[in-house]
Amino acid sequence: MRKARLIPALALIISMGMAGQALSQNSGQQFIYKSGAQASARGPADFFTGQVRIDPLFAAQEPFPVGGAYVTFEPGARSHWHTHPIGQHLVVVSGVGRTGTADGHVEEIKAGDVVWCPPQIRHWHGAAPDTAMTHMALTGVADGRNVEWMEPVTDEQYNK
Repeated sequence: MRKARLIPALALIISMGMAGQALSQNSGQQFIYKSGAQASARGPADFFTGQVRIDPLFAAQEPFPVGGAYVTFEPGARSHWHTHPIGQHLVVVSGVGRTGTADGHVEEIKAGDVVWCPPQIRHWHGAAPDTAMTHMALTGVADGRNVEWMEPVTDEQYNK
């Protein structure tokens, strides 16, 4: 059975503290998001297995409907199964991770790799069993949605 969970945690986390910034961005002037200006958040257990930290970078807004965040997975931590309405790029910035798709394929990803998660493709991603991994997630938003969360990834699916 699929658990449909739309945006709540990540959208909220990614947009924290950004309400006043939208006006500055739309003023026709360049805008700088200052490093450390937004609080980190723990990845909620409803969407992640293990210890995960989310560091928001910027919220999606017109005319560029893409939000960004750094997501750090401690060894063995991973997202639950999910899809994105218009896709997601993951840029692995440190460590070693894994990503899996509904067909059972699991692949190792390392710093410097870029993963394209196409729209509506059921997948997961996280750290390797013994190594942490951080990726920059660049996630498209359509109709106010950026993700549909599903059930947790089992140990058997993770360890393939």
